[in-house]
Amino acid sequence: MYHTWMRYFTPSPAHHRLGLVCLGVGLQHGTLPAVGPRALDHHVALVISSGRGWFRAPDGRRRAVSAPALIWLSPGVPHHYGADPETGWDECFVDFTGPATATYTELGYIEPERPVVPLADPDAARAVVGRIARAARRDNPLLEVETSAAVHELLVTLRRARADIAPDGDPVLQSLARDAFKALSVTEHAARHGMTPAELRTAVRRGAGCSPKDYLLGIRLGRAKELLAATELPVAAVARRVGYDDPAYFSRLFTRRVGMAPVRFREQQGRAVPGGWSQQVPDPEHPPTLTSLGGPAASGGAGGDT
Repeated sequence: MYHTWMRYFTPSPAHHRLGLVCLGVGLQHGTLPAVGPRALDHHVALVISSGRGWFRAPDGRRRAVSAPALIWLSPGVPHHYGADPETGWDECFVDFTGPATATYTELGYIEPERPVVPLADPDAARAVVGRIARAARRDNPLLEVETSAAVHELLVTLRRARADIAPDGDPVLQSLARDAFKALSVTEHAARHGMTPAELRTAVRRGAGCSPKDYLLGIRLGRAKELLAATELPVAAVARRVGYDDPAYFSRLFTRRVGMAPVRFREQQGRAVPGGWSQQVPDPEHPPTLTSLGGPAASGGAGGDT
């Protein structure tokens, strides 16, 4: 005995230009019949939230699948899978395609080479799939765009839910972020973690989908933009704050990556901020407000940068 619900969509060419489109969504549970052998022309993210079963890859190996787990089905890759006939399983799936899948694969959010991925907790992913299912009304005029946006969210949620990532994120990436503004080379960062540079590159590539240099650069330039937009620090002082002793090199690097010089960015984004600015993340339930026309409220936690 099993129960199944599914919907399928046919997005227009204009919707495909969004980068990702949802082709279908389904929720099923019980002793479901086996699927395949078959191959599809699009991606599927299949989330198993309870129960167990099996998956057979193109190499012929049959591996056990125990919930919670994610099964990636990739275009053109034969697959064969099914729930255990004694226990069954609870699954939800999303079919999707689009040119952005190549970038998500490059960044490690989609993993064709690892079709079965253990998850720490499937609840957040199921919640996203539930939103896609609720959007799947045939009279919903926003269906294609709403479900497209949800596929992007689902890929991020599944990336965060992987069992090999701690709840607070990868410790190596956290440590790199803490040390991002120190004048350390990749070799020196690796040594601080007891790694070789190659091992650090592998860890960062797996965790962030980029090299250690690009990961650190993204953090540094983000901080530099904040300082340029919300303070009157000279560009040389901003450069030092984010780890560059040579302001000319910082300006060249900023211009190459951002597309404009630091002074131009400040002209576009800078603004006077009474009372300075804060690194405290605003509480969405209590956003910063004005107590009067004379100045900002204390609830925003504003304070000068140090």
